[in-house]
Amino acid sequence: MTGRPADGSAVERSAMALALKLASQGVRGANPLVGAVILDSAGEVLSSGFHRGAGTAHAEADALANAAATGADVTGATMVVTLEPCNHTGRTGPCSQAIIDAGISRVIYAAADSTAHAAGGAAALEAAGITVGGGLMAAEATDLNHRWIRAAQEQRPFVTVKTAQSLDGRTAAEDGTSQWITSAEARTDGHAIRSRADAVVVGTGTVLTDNPRLTARNAAGRDADRQPLRVAAGRRPVPADAAIRGTDGRFLQLPLHDPAEICRELYVRGVRHVMIEGGATVAGAFLSAGLADELVAYVAPVLLGAGTPAFANLGVRTLADASRWRWDETNGGAALPVGADLRLRLEPVPDDAQHALDVPNSTLKP
Repeated sequence: MTGRPADGSAVERSAMALALKLASQGVRGANPLVGAVILDSAGEVLSSGFHRGAGTAHAEADALANAAATGADVTGATMVVTLEPCNHTGRTGPCSQAIIDAGISRVIYAAADSTAHAAGGAAALEAAGITVGGGLMAAEATDLNHRWIRAAQEQRPFVTVKTAQSLDGRTAAEDGTSQWITSAEARTDGHAIRSRADAVVVGTGTVLTDNPRLTARNAAGRDADRQPLRVAAGRRPVPADAAIRGTDGRFLQLPLHDPAEICRELYVRGVRHVMIEGGATVAGAFLSAGLADELVAYVAPVLLGAGTPAFANLGVRTLADASRWRWDETNGGAALPVGADLRLRLEPVPDDAQHALDVPNSTLKP
């Protein structure tokens, strides 16, 4: 780790706790959740910020912009940030250079950035004469982004699996009818995730059965400004007039079934956030492969008793082998009423915690 280990004063630990709380307001996807706090020489908070998703200002730049908006002078100030400032140019410029240009004299970060394309920010800051310390509350920061970190290290997209289902976990009734189990508000909320994703994946079976458009649309039904790549995974031919093809050239068929191969193929095409929309076979395959980083379930107050399950057989024979998840309280909370439905958001339990997992009675409230 570049920079001295940061044990942190009480003021710095308090600032890091605030930065982590701010980070949790962001949205999961192509980028990690990051928060930043700027302190003056007396330890008072001058400004703060967080990253709101791909294409928006990084936490450090957001905090600097908020300081400028209030007229706060950050020259000689300390920045406390949950992730080592990046050192690369993507949709936005390198945070390390923004910090240097702002005149910040000291940077304390929690977790080091282990990604090859963005690492090196601490070294760049030190080379510019800025005092850098790392590791303050690193465990908490790493836990916040543990699945994003895993996806980045595996050089694959971050994967969101989304379902719209009944209370008893059905995505269609026994006769195959499914439109609509969930409310218009839930569908609009799901479209917001589509608009953030780089690609949306369904199986060719879903294409042939439901003929989905897979475009991202707003509440009025109009196409959003940003559209994902629409991907049909499977070997069955996609009809020439299938709605998924569209007219914008943003359609791709991958004659693949293996989730790891799908991820590899999309990653080399620049996809960093994938949304899996169905059906049960594709969603189940990603879950079984351990490649689902986020689960978003829209649950309607409807009971069907029979019909299509949300997930295909996961190969679990005994409770001890169950796939373990935990409630994700970021970005609005783990349970949120959306129209007449409930949006549940979960993430996999970290690998190193699986063996010690205790499953208490949930106190989660909508």
